[in-house]
Amino acid sequence: MSYLDNILFAIILGLGFAFFAINFKKIIRNIKLGQDINRSDNPSARWKNMAMIALGQSKMVKRPITGILHIIVYIGFVIINLELLEIIIDGLFGTHRVFAFMGGFYDVLIGSFEILAFLVLFSVIVFLIRRNIIKLKRFIHSDLKGWPKSDANYILYFEIVLMSLFLIMNASDYHLQLLGFGHYERAGAFPISQFIEPLFNGMSEITVMMIERAVWWLHITGILIFLNYLYFSKHLHILLAFPNTYFANLKPQGQFNNLESVTKEVKLMMDPNIDPFAAAPVDENAVHSKFGASDVQDLNWVQLLNAYTCTECGRCTSVCPANQTGKKLSPRKIMMDTRDRLEEVGKNIDDNKGIFIPDNKSLLNDYITPEELWACTSCNACVEECPVNIDPLSIIIDMRRYLVMEQSAAPMPLNAMMTNIENNGAPWQYNQQDRLNWKDEQ
Repeated sequence: MSYLDNILFAIILGLGFAFFAINFKKIIRNIKLGQDINRSDNPSARWKNMAMIALGQSKMVKRPITGILHIIVYIGFVIINLELLEIIIDGLFGTHRVFAFMGGFYDVLIGSFEILAFLVLFSVIVFLIRRNIIKLKRFIHSDLKGWPKSDANYILYFEIVLMSLFLIMNASDYHLQLLGFGHYERAGAFPISQFIEPLFNGMSEITVMMIERAVWWLHITGILIFLNYLYFSKHLHILLAFPNTYFANLKPQGQFNNLESVTKEVKLMMDPNIDPFAAAPVDENAVHSKFGASDVQDLNWVQLLNAYTCTECGRCTSVCPANQTGKKLSPRKIMMDTRDRLEEVGKNIDDNKGIFIPDNKSLLNDYITPEELWACTSCNACVEECPVNIDPLSIIIDMRRYLVMEQSAAPMPLNAMMTNIENNGAPWQYNQQDRLNWKDEQ
């Protein structure tokens, strides 16, 4: 019978990791739909970013209460799941607490896991209260309704269940250890579950063992379900925060990139050796690239990685001056819309055997409106606030570029200004010959 258990465990484990690998492969495929961009410069600064922001959570603690609670959940969940290694070995080979040979160190480990599990439970309950009872403004915003709101709660419920199963598993195990039943030899320290253990008094040893085994199976199955649920959840940032912070933009905030094609044309215009009236040379092999972005395939792959990494925490929207003054813009919605459209494009590719069939939809207009884009003040507050270095502004700027350079669809005051610059060399409407008259007033 034990061999059947081991085989069943191996099948469940294999299926869990196989489904995760398939879904994660889709994410990588979708991210690669973006335009190429070089983010291999200054690796030392990039590793530092990843260590400080993704691993060290340095930007989270700017809001101390939520920051500390998040660090507890993050560290607790990661460290407790180190126990997953022991569970996998026990499940595959029919052993029980295979690392118990470490003696006192093992006691410290299990004891630490239990304390962290209790702190995670406390933190998650606080998060649930903040979201559903206190109802902080950024959690009841109009862009966080339906699935995004439910998803956040599902994750918190999941964590409560997993941590509770972990403690109940240890409590029932500890009870059987005290009784010296079967192979349940004394191993581990149980500072939290020792208070749950008395609940098993009066039960038969077989009943307690059945509870321990049932909870053990539920715990490992729950972890595998959670792992595969990440694909459908905002909690992908658990995994993607590391590459996202590594590949984040290292340039000073507010420094925009120039389009290579435009830069080349400007340089030709400024070259005194070029005849300004000569026809521009035609490169027959050149392919016209779209100016700016109207759909997800026009964005670069780091921007698409940003979309998948978004935690939907709403910190960006809460500091956005446009949003605070009642404008339609929400940087969080920009990222959520980008991810939703990217998922839609990915599904299109899956349904059509690896080829994208135009669906007469785009990120611009169908998901994000020009009104949202032009409400942005380009202040970089959203970029500064994001705990995992996401850059909503870069997407906004690229989509604005498309509106201006491909559709001439800028608001009327901007179009008038740009026409004046083109004709007069200045934003104001006066004769170009009068541009330097101001110097005569000195």
